Amino acid sequence: PLATSFEGRHGSVRYWVKAELHRPWLLPVKLKKEFTVFEHIDINTPSLLSPQAGTKEKTLCCWLCTSGPISLSAKIERKGYTPGESIQIFAEIENCSSRMVVPKATIYQTQAFYAKGKMKEVRQLVANLRGESLSSGKTETWNGKQLKIPPVSPSILDCSIIRVEYSLMVYVDIPGAVDLFLNLPLVIGTIPLHPFGSRTSSISSQDSMNMNWLGLTLPERLEAPPSYAEVVIEENRESGLAPVAAFDDFQRALQGPLFAYIQEFRFLPPPLYSEIDQNPDQPTDEILSCPSH
Repeated sequence: PLATSFEGRHGSVRYWVKAELHRPWLLPVKLKKEFTVFEHIDINTPSLLSPQAGTKEKTLCCWLCTSGPISLSAKIERKGYTPGESIQIFAEIENCSSRMVVPKATIYQTQAFYAKGKMKEVRQLVANLRGESLSSGKTETWNGKQLKIPPVSPSILDCSIIRVEYSLMVYVDIPGAVDLFLNLPLVIGTIPLHPFGSRTSSISSQDSMNMNWLGLTLPERLEAPPSYAEVVIEENRESGLAPVAAFDDFQRALQGPLFAYIQEFRFLPPPLYSEIDQNPDQPTDEILSCPSH
């Protein structure tokens, strides 16, 4: 597999194609064109659909005085997302300390570059949100607070020299102390979530619903269509119209909205001569002969 195209601070993944035209007694003509590669990540896999959750607690100390704890619990519905989606954050923050605290949430992108046995890491802020300030003894609950993912490059997880990873950090900003934070891993994919589990099951369920609505039943064995001569008589062939009796039977058999969509297929093209040859020993000129009009 090819790694996704990427431009980072200390390295990049680029693809291009080169072409050269060699001409006698002339300099070669060279052309270079870049193109983009995406290594698709399907977030509909079980590992990326599993919920992510965590709980942490912190007690503040000031010299010999100890205040109550600050507790944080957070949960998201799944691990895999695509750009443009919003992450619904379910969290509960309880402040039993004597300080004013602020709950926040942030999405970080971490770039890791490996070369010659060394590694450099860069972390960038992608998106963030801020909750309400909590005074002592207060509690705040997030019931699906949304944090939208901006257009970012997908995760790169299978490249030996460059890795791009994402994480959601839900934390409590505590003035004058180390923040209480909770990291939830994310994977940014390229194939979005299927709303009904899979495309195949969705189409099948829609087809069942449509067939039930029409009240139609499919025959166990499909019958061969009638021949052209059985359906269209000679005088109707000349006028180009379907026979009235056949039309009435057809209309009665296909009452309802379905008829409006399929009546244009009522006229069948003339069959090949080989299909109506009932006397294979008859000379060819007799088969091809037809009465003059």
